[in-house]
Amino acid sequence: MTIEHPVYELTHQQAQEEVIQLRKTLDQWAQEYYDDDNPSVEDYIYDQNYHRLQDIEKYFPELISQDSITQRVGASASTKLEKIEHTPPMLSMSDVFSMDELVEFDKRVKKQLQTSDFTYNVELKIDGLALSVVYEDGKLVQASTRGDGLIGENVTENVKTIADVPKILPEPLSMEFRGECYMPKKAFADLNKKREQEGQQIFANPRNAAAGSLRQLDSAVTKSRNLSTFFYHWVATDGAVTTQVKALDKMSELGLSTNPDSIEVQSISEVLKFVEEYEQKRDSLPYGIDGVVVKVNRFDYQQHLGNTVKVPRWQIAYKFAPEESKTIVRDIQWTVGRTGVVTPTAIMDTVQLAGTTVSKATLHNPTLLHQKDVRLLDTVFIHKAGDIIPEISRVVKEDRDANSRPYQVPTHCPSCGAELVNLNDEVALRCVNPMCEAQITEKLTHFASRNAMDITGLGPRIIKQLFEKNLIKDVAGLYQLKEDELLVLDKFGEKSAHNLVESISQSRNNSLEKLLFGLGIRNVGAKVAQIICEKYENIDNLMQATSEELQQIDTVGQVIADAITLYFKQDQAKKLIEELKESDVNMVFLKPKAPDSNNEFFDQKTIVITGTLSHYKRKELSTLLQSYGANVTSSVSKNTDLLIYGENAGSKYTKAQELGVSVMGEATLIANLQE
Repeated sequence: MTIEHPVYELTHQQAQEEVIQLRKTLDQWAQEYYDDDNPSVEDYIYDQNYHRLQDIEKYFPELISQDSITQRVGASASTKLEKIEHTPPMLSMSDVFSMDELVEFDKRVKKQLQTSDFTYNVELKIDGLALSVVYEDGKLVQASTRGDGLIGENVTENVKTIADVPKILPEPLSMEFRGECYMPKKAFADLNKKREQEGQQIFANPRNAAAGSLRQLDSAVTKSRNLSTFFYHWVATDGAVTTQVKALDKMSELGLSTNPDSIEVQSISEVLKFVEEYEQKRDSLPYGIDGVVVKVNRFDYQQHLGNTVKVPRWQIAYKFAPEESKTIVRDIQWTVGRTGVVTPTAIMDTVQLAGTTVSKATLHNPTLLHQKDVRLLDTVFIHKAGDIIPEISRVVKEDRDANSRPYQVPTHCPSCGAELVNLNDEVALRCVNPMCEAQITEKLTHFASRNAMDITGLGPRIIKQLFEKNLIKDVAGLYQLKEDELLVLDKFGEKSAHNLVESISQSRNNSLEKLLFGLGIRNVGAKVAQIICEKYENIDNLMQATSEELQQIDTVGQVIADAITLYFKQDQAKKLIEELKESDVNMVFLKPKAPDSNNEFFDQKTIVITGTLSHYKRKELSTLLQSYGANVTSSVSKNTDLLIYGENAGSKYTKAQELGVSVMGEATLIANLQE
């Protein structure tokens, strides 16, 4: 909506008409944001219109009605999930957008408390989904979303799959804790990349990805999304916990994940300094933040200040200004992935955005391109989705040339010229030509990747040269390469040629599941490949399996089963397997069977162990975790999924906190292993 007149200039009729339109628009946007997890506008546009409605209702109080969105806390609870009543209600926060408003908040608090002798605790505002967890006698018994603040959704089983939420506390407490469930930036980027490759609709931002993941009916989907949490509120604490700072410390002792980037301050000037510091740091954090929360530290002062119907008076949220840049679209390029998905990318005038130089922005698929109505020579605003991926926020249509025409989506593959198609209900456009050069080179890159055949030194640049010089046409050709043939490649000497041929030769000995994953069959990931190969033991048995038989395997549904059977029915696939056999590539499952357990908590996670453990030796625990499918490493990095710590954890624990890596104490570890 376009906001034109100051509120005080509106007539009663104009105000009433605008209120009706604002409520209708905001209700639609709230439905998209909270219930559908698929917003159509950026947060700041929603906030602008929301505050416009608040201002009109304040100036014309007779227009306030109980069904106005300003009188509600959040979204209504979904009908798909069991409803949970919140006692006390999960309130939202009052938002401000300027330093002056923070100063005014400080003045109000001092006036109401009649003292300036108090402290604030200042915390980062995590861009996620509000979450409540309830423990009885130290055991996790309930988890729920905020919903409308009074009624939320039961997501207990889903929350149990989140690594940093302890299922058992080290003390037998019966308590409720509240916080934020979020998706780390890396997990968000990986998820959207996977969904885009599979032709699925991508998530707009990490917050919506987290919401959509947490509110799944299938907890296995939630588990695969690598969610994390930060807890910040202890409901009805015992008498020993009297401040927000003490509450955070105690929650951390209990094994709940708390954000390390909070600080107790004495004055509003220190608050403003913290805000300025993290407005600069926000892009470097491994998780998304959209502001800073300021809380009166003492609980007795919080109680004295109380709440309005909707928000607490003792805390306030400062929201960062949106990071956007204005530029012009010069071209739209289309690229072909290994599954045939054709993806549009906007080529723009170079601008600075969130500390980086940007000249390209993904448009994901033709549906999104049409929804945003992006055209050549359009002036656009761009932002970074999840502070990572440059995307077009909106088109400045008032700057558009009168002769502008809607962009025409290509009908033929930009690589091979084959006709493009939509399969089933996909939003993606695909090239289905099996001999498409772009797809073949992408498939070769996947085949050589670490989780597939793990051929060291065979990256996209080398593969492109091999293909262009007609040295290979498919993956089977890799095993026919000779060292002298490789000498024609750019910057390739005898040593490089020898090392690559040796690495290709070593890949012949891989277990079958690495080959199956490397073939690039749609929806067949590394873990599914291992489960299937463990069942069928060799390639011949697998090629003869029917879809119905494959679906008898736990975690294998019809989509995966149909994809595998369809793949092996193709003459080209049968020929490829025969060629690989002739090249002595192993076709048998070699790995020992996983332990007889339903515990999948640690599967596919990169884990670091630190500190002194009382129940396990380090090597013993490493072996046990590896048997459950974990990758145990020695150092903490942004790729680490979980840090398991004992006493005297030291620098690795500190680094994990700084990087936003999930942490788990030994008590929580034992509880997870015993399930």
